Amino acid sequence: MKGILTLKHLVCALGLSAMLAVPAFDDARAADNFVTIGTGGITGVYYPVGGAICRLVNKGRKDHGVRCTVESTGASVFNVNAIRSGDLSMGIVQSDTQFYAMGGTEQFEKAGPDKDLRAMFSLQSEAFTLVARTDANINTFDDLPGKRMNLGDPGSGNRNTLELLMKEYGWTPATFKLATDLKPAEMAGALCDNKIDAYVYVVGHPNGSIKEAATTCSSHVVPVTGPKVAAFMKKFAFYPEATIPGGMYTGTDKDVKTFGPRATLLCSAKLDDNTVYQVTKAVFENLDEFKKLHPALADLTPQNMLEGNSVPYHPGAVKYFKEKGLMK
Repeated sequence: MKGILTLKHLVCALGLSAMLAVPAFDDARAADNFVTIGTGGITGVYYPVGGAICRLVNKGRKDHGVRCTVESTGASVFNVNAIRSGDLSMGIVQSDTQFYAMGGTEQFEKAGPDKDLRAMFSLQSEAFTLVARTDANINTFDDLPGKRMNLGDPGSGNRNTLELLMKEYGWTPATFKLATDLKPAEMAGALCDNKIDAYVYVVGHPNGSIKEAATTCSSHVVPVTGPKVAAFMKKFAFYPEATIPGGMYTGTDKDVKTFGPRATLLCSAKLDDNTVYQVTKAVFENLDEFKKLHPALADLTPQNMLEGNSVPYHPGAVKYFKEKGLMK
């Protein structure tokens, strides 16, 4: 029962006191701090990138006392909500999703503004990637009406971006012959099993799901350009142009023009400064190693990792950036 100190509790308490009193344990090592990073589907980029962050953090755990684990989630929107509720310490989130969460708009309108959301640093640039079966005769985004289209996992930043662009076109789920809500891990299989004609994945490249579709069945990456796309990008400035390199996937030999947000590592203002400082330091101090842990990270620099955020930076991250002269 609560409030009653049993003999077992007393023994544990005394044992803990004795451990804390041993001089050999410094403060950081005596009180390991556990953090969990929310990522995305296991076939996407968020999951291995989150793992790469944790790898570097755990590498120095004996010195700073922070232990890091990753969790596969429904991606951006889920991660923001889980950070807000305290279920996640940190999460990888698209730059557009953090903008809506901070302002309490779009899918966060009911929950209201999250004024405690804080940025740590930016990660890879992402691309709005349209993958289609070759026999579906989809060569532009405008060819999608009447096709079997996967809209994506409900609540994900991936689906939110697509639905925003659909609004620009005046489309609804009824625009398509079939509209599904498959998760990232299910999309390539559905495409190659001829259950859908196309799917959109807002993701860094190269990507496992898109490689699976490219090697398993005849498919290709479709350009997403044109006047309506240009108007959309002007309206939402956090969606800059993006290019998917040709030759990266079988069936897509030329560069593909599209747009896309940046992935960012976010946390709550309530997370203690030292934890955020140590995670930030672990990544920036080992940036060369970090960039080798996934191809999507190859173009990162200390400078562009401070770009693309639309929420305030956490004081713990700011402390590190100022120490290194990255921020005034």
